[in-house]
Amino acid sequence: MAVAFVVNGLLFASFISRTPALRDTLGLSSAQLGLLLLCVSIGAVAGLPLSGPIVQRLGASRAVFAGSVSSGLGLVGMGIGLLTSSVPLVAPSMVLVGLGMGVWDVAMNVEGADVERELNRSLMPRLHAGFSIGTVTGAGVGALCAALGVPLAVQVLVVGVLAPISMVLTVPHFLPGHLTEVSSDGSPRASALTAWREPRTLAVGLMVLGFAFTEGSANDWMAVAMVDGYGTSETVGALAFGIFVTAMTIGRLLGGTLLERFGRVPVLHGTAAVGLAGLLLVLLGGSAPVAMAGAVLWGMGAALGFPVGMSAAADDPARAAVRVSVVSSIGYTAFLAGPPLIGLLAENVGILGALFVVVGALALGLVACGAARPRIPVEPTPATTRS
Repeated sequence: MAVAFVVNGLLFASFISRTPALRDTLGLSSAQLGLLLLCVSIGAVAGLPLSGPIVQRLGASRAVFAGSVSSGLGLVGMGIGLLTSSVPLVAPSMVLVGLGMGVWDVAMNVEGADVERELNRSLMPRLHAGFSIGTVTGAGVGALCAALGVPLAVQVLVVGVLAPISMVLTVPHFLPGHLTEVSSDGSPRASALTAWREPRTLAVGLMVLGFAFTEGSANDWMAVAMVDGYGTSETVGALAFGIFVTAMTIGRLLGGTLLERFGRVPVLHGTAAVGLAGLLLVLLGGSAPVAMAGAVLWGMGAALGFPVGMSAAADDPARAAVRVSVVSSIGYTAFLAGPPLIGLLAENVGILGALFVVVGALALGLVACGAARPRIPVEPTPATTRS
C-alpha cells in the first residue's frame, strides 16, 4: 500500500514544483496565484468531511481508487486549460484534483493505521515518507522538465493519465476490508458529527493544522521564494523545493525509530525546534545557499506532524475513519488559508516577509503536541510506554 502514498505525492508535486511556470503561463500575479492554488484546497476541504463515511461504506481500497480517478481527471482538465491559457478551466480542474486527493488521503491513512496496528509498530511516518518520495520524484521531474523547456501542461497530462492506472494495480493488495460496529470501549461507532465534538480529536486537529501549514507553505511557496526572494532561476527554485521534500522524506524515514524510542510528544517538540531554525535561515539567511541549508532543516522539522496526527486520530480502530476525516479536515484548513494569505501578504511585504506567518503556525503545532499521546492502552512497546 506504500505505492498509494508514493503516487499521491508524485501527483501533488507534478504541478506544485512548477508554480512559477503555472503563474507565468496564465499571466498571474502572486496574489492571483495564491487564489488559484486555493482551488486545490477548496476541493480537498470539500471532500474531507465526506471521506470518513465514504471509507466506512466502501472500504479504503475503493475510496483510494475513486480519489485517484477524480485527481487524474482534474489534472487532465488542468493540462488542457494550460494549453489554452484558460483560467476558468484550470480553476475547477484544480478543485477536482483537490477533491480526489482529499478522499484518497483519508482512505490511505486509515489503511495505514490498520497496517500499523497489525504490525504493532510505528509505521505511519515511513508510509508518509513514501508520499515524500513521490514529491521528491515529482520535484525532480519538474526540475528536469523546466530545464528542458517541457510545458507544464504536458507534464500534468501524463501524470493525470498514469495515476488511476497505478491505483488499479495497487488497491487489490490492501488489507481485507472490515467494519467494526463498536469501538474498543463498547460504545457505538462514532459518526462524523460525534467526532467533531471530541476535545482530543479537535486538539490533534489543531496540532496537525500547525504542522500542515508549516509543510504546505514550503510546498506552495518554496520555489517562488527562491525565484522572487533570492533572484534565482526557475530550475533552482524547483531544486530548492526538491531539497525541502528530500529532507522531509529523510525525517520521516528516521521518524519511526525515534518515535519507538522516545514517544510521540518529545519527538514532535524536537522536530518543531528544528523546523523553526530552518525557517529562520530561509527568511533571514540573506543568500540562496543559506536558504537552501534552511530548507533542509525546515523539511526535517515539518516531517512528523501530519503522520503522527493521523496515527493519534486512528488510535481506536472502530472510530478511525471519522476521526481521521475530522483531523484531516482541520489540518487541510492550512492548505485552504495558506496560499491566499501568503500571496496577499507577498504583494505588500514580499514573499520572504509573508512567510513569517509560518512561525506562528509552527508555534500552534508545538503547543498542541500533547494531544498526540496514545489514548488506548496496548501491549507495551518502546513506542507506547513513553510519550
